[in-house]
Amino acid sequence: MDARTQKSELTRAAIVGAALDLALHDGLEAITLQAVADRIGLSKSGVFSRVGSREALQKAVIEEYGHRFLADVFVPAMQSPRGLPRLDSVMQRWIARMRDVELQTGCLYTAGAFELDDREGELRELLLQEVTRWRAALRRTVLQAVEEGHLRADTDAGQLVSELNGLVMTLMHDGRFLRDAQAPAHALATWQRLRAGYAA
Repeated sequence: MDARTQKSELTRAAIVGAALDLALHDGLEAITLQAVADRIGLSKSGVFSRVGSREALQKAVIEEYGHRFLADVFVPAMQSPRGLPRLDSVMQRWIARMRDVELQTGCLYTAGAFELDDREGELRELLLQEVTRWRAALRRTVLQAVEEGHLRADTDAGQLVSELNGLVMTLMHDGRFLRDAQAPAHALATWQRLRAGYAA
C-alpha cells in the first residue's frame, strides 16, 4: 500500500469515526457532511470525495458500529468452548462493553432503533440487518448450549434471546437515564439468575 492510499484510508477512518461519535451523541439524522467536516478540519468536498453522499456516510457509521461491537463482544467469546461457557463469555463481554462504552457514548443499536422505527428506507433496513444478524448469532449460541446439554432441552431460544436483550436495554435505561451506578451489577445478576433458571 503506497503512502497516498494509506493516508486516504486513515482519513476515511477518521471521517467515519467522527460521524459515529456524532450519531451516538445526536442521532443518525444529525450526520451531515458539513458537520463531520467541521469536526475533523476537512472541507465538505474532502469528506464527500472519501465517503460519498450523506446516506453513504450514515450507512458506513452503522457498519462501523457493528464491526466494533462484534469485535468486542462476539469474536473473543468464540475462543470459549461451545455451549454455556461461550454464551457466558458473550454475556459477560456484552455487559462489560455496555458498562465501559455505551453508558458513556450511547448505543447505536438501541437509539437507532427508536430513531428509525417508524421510517422506511435503506438506512432502517441496514440497521435492522445489523441488529438481526447480532440476535441470530446470539440465538445460535443459545442453541449450541442446549445441544451441549448445558441448558434445558425445552429452552425456547427466541424467548431467552428476548430476555437477554431486555436486560441489556434495562442496563442502558437505568445507567444512562436514571444514572444508576449499580445498573451493570444488576444486569450481571439478572444474567446469572437467567443462567441458573435455564440450566439443565
